[in-house]
Amino acid sequence: MNQTDRARPSQTMRVGAAILGNALEFYDFTVYAAFATWLAKAFFPADNPNTSLLLAVATFGVGFVVRPLGGIVIGAYADRFGRKPAMTLTIWLMALGTGIIGLLPTYDQIGLLAPVMLVFARLLQGFSAGGEMGPATTYLLESAPAHRKGFFGSWQLASQNMGSLLSALIGLLLALLITPGANDSWGWRIPFLLGILIAPVGYFIRRNLDETLNREEAHASVGGVLSDILANHWAKIVLCILLISGATISQYFFLYTTTYAISTLHYSQGWAMATNFVTFISGTIFALLGGLLADKYGLKTVTIVPRIIVTLLLYPALQLVVSSGSPLVFLATSATLIAFHAMSSGAGIILIPLIFPAIVRTAGLSIAYALGVTIFGGTAQFAFTWIIGATGDKLSWVWYVIAMSVISLIATMALRLPEGVERRRQGATTGAAVASSSS
Repeated sequence: MNQTDRARPSQTMRVGAAILGNALEFYDFTVYAAFATWLAKAFFPADNPNTSLLLAVATFGVGFVVRPLGGIVIGAYADRFGRKPAMTLTIWLMALGTGIIGLLPTYDQIGLLAPVMLVFARLLQGFSAGGEMGPATTYLLESAPAHRKGFFGSWQLASQNMGSLLSALIGLLLALLITPGANDSWGWRIPFLLGILIAPVGYFIRRNLDETLNREEAHASVGGVLSDILANHWAKIVLCILLISGATISQYFFLYTTTYAISTLHYSQGWAMATNFVTFISGTIFALLGGLLADKYGLKTVTIVPRIIVTLLLYPALQLVVSSGSPLVFLATSATLIAFHAMSSGAGIILIPLIFPAIVRTAGLSIAYALGVTIFGGTAQFAFTWIIGATGDKLSWVWYVIAMSVISLIATMALRLPEGVERRRQGATTGAAVASSSS
């Protein structure tokens, strides 16, 4: 073995670098949702607490406005110049946006400039998050053995849940270690300041990655990538957006549990953060289980069946939560629901890049995912809060989640993978076809 071979990172190290970087990215992006109640007080003071919260979650949605732009620009950049430089760029952009939030003076200190700067920080985070998901997922799939693409790819959703889990853990520690008054005053800044560490840590773990893009077959320009996507693959993108719709609204329902527990169910901060923490432990574990099952039973099967189960369970499960008035029931219910959601989404996110050829794979995934999450995920928390406030019914918003899950199921059934990509239940490996679709 020569020195170059010895210096080359192992498969485990390559995948670990993509996973850890992605987890840190989504920690920075989603920690806002976990701390929306405190951000509402700091940047959007109002006589009506629900108005303050609406403004705070609307600003959370602002981060989604530029996600399609980030997906288009960075996704095409990754298909032209490589997955590795694209993932490095997103790391630095996300850290900058998160650092601004952590250091930003409040409304009481600088007036209207505070919410304006908060919006700017969310735009930076949104652009970065829109660009991160495509290169990271593509890198995971292209680094995987042909018969384990389901498991490797499922680390995408698992790492997102790990990022949310980290934000929930920090929130739980803050709830236990400092007073509510201290949290309102300065404690909410801690998770954002910690998020600045994403830049040096992420850069360090990704700097020695091998490149998986075959540059000899890549388009000659970023414009060439985008022209190919728009001319030849727009119908696939539309279907993928619809697939993502129900999955992303469900995902942001689980991110909404902290706000829902405090503002609607009137549970304590400690119970709210504990529920968030346990929920995303479950989500991380079952996302990986979904990937393992997808390698055995097929991607579409594992995307569809758990989604049907969670859609059927959602309303009666949350009805039980509201009628019981028990935070422990809420915790157990959330952990159970996300288990089925994560299995479905862990497999479903892998379907999307595999239907595109490698020379436009990252752009196709990035654009479809960013548009789907922007249209449906970015508006989810605002929609939930508005529906509850308008109807006075603590369960009225659940029907919106159910309706979008049905649309997601229909789109999933309509997707057609290249012949041979789906691994047969009997265990026959179709590596040649997958390898062909990866080249």
